[in-house]
Amino acid sequence: MKNTIQKIWRFYVDGFRGMTLGKTLWLIILVKLFIMFFILRIFFFPNYLNSSAVGEDKEEYVSRELIDRALGDPPSSTPD
Repeated sequence: MKNTIQKIWRFYVDGFRGMTLGKTLWLIILVKLFIMFFILRIFFFPNYLNSSAVGEDKEEYVSRELIDRALGDPPSSTPD
């Protein structure tokens, strides 16, 4: 099993060493992933759970939001 894993690892390492255009493409892919998961998350996906619910209220807040959204009711501003 260990020998098979080493063969697979060497196959990919040798293939990556032989790439010329592929390295540039992988760099572009990694930069795009960094932008999507780190930069955009900061600006467009704020953490509403920490701002709206504190402590033990997080579970109730999430369940209330899921029920309200499923029913199409406007979100309630005060806890039940």
